This record gives sequence, structure tokens and C-alpha cells, in this order.
Amino acid sequence: MDIGPPKQAPIETRTRRWPARGRLRLWALLALVAIGSVGAGRWVHWHLTHVVLDDARVASDMVMLASRVPGWVHSAPVTAGDRVAAGATLVQMDARDAALVLEELEARLAGIATRRAELQARRAQLESQTTSQRAAAAARLDAVRAALPAAEAERVFAEAELLRAQRLNASGSGTQQRLEQLRTGAETARQRVLVTEADLRQAEAQLATAEAGAQELLVIDRQLESLAPQAREWTAQRDRAAIDLADRTLRMPFAGVVDRIFVDPGEYVLAGQRIILVHSPAEIRIEANARETEVRFFSPGTPVRVTVDAWPGREFPGVVDRVIQAATSEFALLPSPNPSGNFTRITQRMPIRVQLDPPPPPGLLRPGMLARVEAAARE
Repeated sequence: MDIGPPKQAPIETRTRRWPARGRLRLWALLALVAIGSVGAGRWVHWHLTHVVLDDARVASDMVMLASRVPGWVHSAPVTAGDRVAAGATLVQMDARDAALVLEELEARLAGIATRRAELQARRAQLESQTTSQRAAAAARLDAVRAALPAAEAERVFAEAELLRAQRLNASGSGTQQRLEQLRTGAETARQRVLVTEADLRQAEAQLATAEAGAQELLVIDRQLESLAPQAREWTAQRDRAAIDLADRTLRMPFAGVVDRIFVDPGEYVLAGQRIILVHSPAEIRIEANARETEVRFFSPGTPVRVTVDAWPGREFPGVVDRVIQAATSEFALLPSPNPSGNFTRITQRMPIRVQLDPPPPPGLLRPGMLARVEAAARE
């Protein structure tokens, strides 16, 4: 019989098993950790390989329309927010005085046209008369010049016959009656010569008168020439008045949107005073400020992706159009030359412009909306 400590019964080993619900929770937790790790890895990888510019906005050319002439605002048929076609009336100013000035100058030009027509008709009539008178005077002068030698020959013959008769009468061979007849014929021949010479002088005077009519044509030509500078002067004044009248109607320079109106009907505006602010919704771009340490990733032609806060979940592809060749600090109204010598290094910003490709529908993006620009960090 053995004496000693009592033998203990063997302890049955039991395996503790997890319930099925616990295993599911464990697997779910492991899956969440794995998904989070993958997501975090992708997030880290994306931020290491991409550059994001938060300082970006939708921009457009905001056109400030001003008046070229002073005057009273008669009407403004548009309001802020209206879409207006190109050439539509935005603001109508009082144009009564300008219209009267234009009408007066047009009346003066019409008077010049009437005066020119009158002088031209008078010149044509005078030219016709002068031509006929000159032809008649020249023909009469030729006829008188042709008749003068015949009259001279007749006079010479008559005087010779009278001299012969006088000799015969002195010798007693002739008769007194024949002598008197030849004396009368000789006197008549001399008178005819005088009349012919007088006709010759008259014909020459008529021809001179016709030539004077030709000189009057030159006077009329000078009067017509003097009308041309006056007509040009009044035409220039008329055109200036027409421009002044047109400037009293402010029209839309392009198809766009009215952003703000600074005047109301009844107000008096000065030349150069701003009246209305407009922009073209078709000419939308993105303007951003890139850090100088990242500007190398935004060279012209670089493709980018744009997101706008107003349209979450929507992306707009684009391309860098240009990089402004000066930092934003250079455009400050109050530059800081740092005369004290204390210097804090601050990363500067370089303005860039992005053109959306394809362009968004007009009106979808509006100037001033906040945006983000993303680009791959590839050098």
C-alpha cells in the first residue's frame, strides 16, 4: 500500500469558441481597416502626385459701359440679371437737342445741293447760249470780213469812173447828168465801205461779248468749286452730330448679361460716368493663384480638372491658357519695400488662367463662383 499525496484527477481541456456574431464583427472590422488603409494610401498617393489650387474663381471680362456725352437719362429698359442680345438698347438718354442739330446740318447740306444744282443748270444754259452766240458772231464776222474787200473794190471802181467822167466833162465830151450819177455812185460806194467797216467792228464786238460769256462760265466754275469745301465742312459737322445722337443710345456691345445698373431714369450723367456693368456668359474662364513653388506644374497647355463649389460632384476639364509673368504682390496698391530690415519669407502667388474645354453651357458658371483647380504633379 502506497502512502503519498492523493492523485488528482486529470483536468479536461476545453477549447473556447467565439460566437458567430463575434466572428462577423471581427471580419467586418478587419475589412474596414483594410478599406481605410487602401483609401488612405490612395489619398496619400493622390496628394503626392497632384497639385490642388483652392484659390480659384470663375472669371469673365466685366465690361463697364460709360457715356461719351453728358445728358439726362430718359429710360433704362433693362434690369440687372437680364440676358440681352447684341445691339439691344440698354440706356436711352435725352436726344432732342442732338436730333435738332443733326436736322439743321442736313438742311444746310440740302441747301448746298440745291445751290450746286442751280449753278450747274445756269452753267449749262450759259454754255449753250455762249456757244451759239460765239458761232453766230464768228459767222457774221467772217461774212463782214468777206464783204469788206468787195465794198472797197466797188468804191475804187466808182471813184475811177467819177474821175474819168470829170475829165470827159472838162474836155466837153461828157454830160453833167452822167457826172452827177457817177458822183452819187462813188459816194454810195464810200458809204457802203463805211457801213461794212462798222459791221465788222460790230461783229468783232459780238464775238468779244460771246467770249465774255465764256469767262462767266469760269466764274460759275469757281463758285461750284467753292461749294465743295463748305459741303465737306458741313458733312463733317453732320457726321459728328450723328455720332453725338447715336452716343445718346447706349447699346449692348455683345450678347451678354446685365450685372448692375448704376443710374435711374431722370438722372443727369457726365461724359465718362459709369452707367452699366455687363459680361458675356460665353467668355467664361477660371483664374487661380498658384504658389510659386508649384507654378512649374501649370505651364501653358497643361490639362487640369476644375470643380466648382456651386456644382458639387461635377467636373469641368480644362487646359492652362497662360501664366501671368508677375506675382500678385506686384499689383498691390501699397507695396511693402521692407525698410526696417525685418523679413518674413512668404510664398508668393502667380496668377494663371484656365480655359474650359469644352466650354460650359452659357449661364452655368458665373463670375465670382469659387472653384478648385487640380493638375498632375509632373515636371
